[in-house]
Amino acid sequence: MHARTMAYTIESLPLQTLLPAIGKAEDQLARLDEQVRRSPVGEGFAERGHFFDTAASMWVGGELVHVEDLVLHDERMDARAPTHELTIAHRILRARRRIAGAKPGWAVSDAGIGALTGYEEQERDAAEGEEMTSVEEIADLIGMDDPLAQELASVDALLEQAQRLIDRVSDRRGAGRSEVVVGDLVVRDSDWDEADRLTQWKRVLTDVADLPPTLATALIWEAWESLEPMQRQHWLGGQFVSAYLRARGKVASHLFGFNVGLKAVPRERRRSANRVTRIIAFLDAMSASAESGMKEVARLAQARDLMTRRLDGRRSSSSLPTTIELVLSRPIVSAPMVAKAAKITQRGALNLIGELGVRELTGRGRYRAWGIL
Repeated sequence: MHARTMAYTIESLPLQTLLPAIGKAEDQLARLDEQVRRSPVGEGFAERGHFFDTAASMWVGGELVHVEDLVLHDERMDARAPTHELTIAHRILRARRRIAGAKPGWAVSDAGIGALTGYEEQERDAAEGEEMTSVEEIADLIGMDDPLAQELASVDALLEQAQRLIDRVSDRRGAGRSEVVVGDLVVRDSDWDEADRLTQWKRVLTDVADLPPTLATALIWEAWESLEPMQRQHWLGGQFVSAYLRARGKVASHLFGFNVGLKAVPRERRRSANRVTRIIAFLDAMSASAESGMKEVARLAQARDLMTRRLDGRRSSSSLPTTIELVLSRPIVSAPMVAKAAKITQRGALNLIGELGVRELTGRGRYRAWGIL
């Protein structure tokens, strides 16, 4: 049985100790943001970052998901049956894309938090009413006097109602009623008040508003780790952290990959009993991710320069530019992926890959994949 959670409080912080880590993180994030914003490979870097941060998020949570498997699953070209871990990873990937596609402050607003965690009953009910109205309007347009039109309208309404129910179950799985999974056994902890914990965490968002962005972000993550608002969606914390940096304008060019840096910090520091040690570890994680990102941008820019030289003398209808964009935006590419993007045959895709000179990464006989190292 869990007692009511203790409120998370921001006590006096030893700024003298924290300032070096804060200064480094602020500087590195600003440099990364500027490089991504100015680089011609910025969009590709941002898209690749979704995959790397997702895999890192799973690793931090104690699960291993290969990036190449995630890429293929995202393209619906799985080389094998997807695992439970891969399914969760794809959910994280979709969440990142949703956050990146929204306005900068949406994910850490009440509406965004409610949508991402599943606590949005009132908004969802209102949306359902609007969707039902739209179905009725469509039926009116095609003529309700027609018996066939009436039947089709009824079928459409039923299908949309079923889809909304499926989406609700998927999005809210674990929200409001926490679960612990042991093998095939599901144990629900009715005393784990997710709504209360989430409310406390949202209060921290308000409390850190006047602090430097990196320190505020470290405290938000520390609070998420301490309060554990979402037992089955704990991975959301890392995405909220990245979204917060974007909302504060510290990393406005893309959705930051906080988990990439967190993975590079030893677990002993991340889980230290000393709070200051943990906060410094989280600040160092931001710096590590920024450093890794800048190296990735430089590597992608160099690869782009080499590949674009192959475009000299090419016809305007060539599929090579499309292939270059795909290679820059994915950690790996396969022949079917290139064929689908460029709308050519797989043999033609292999020829394009050969012309670009991209390195083969998998070395597997079952399927072949290429990418930029």
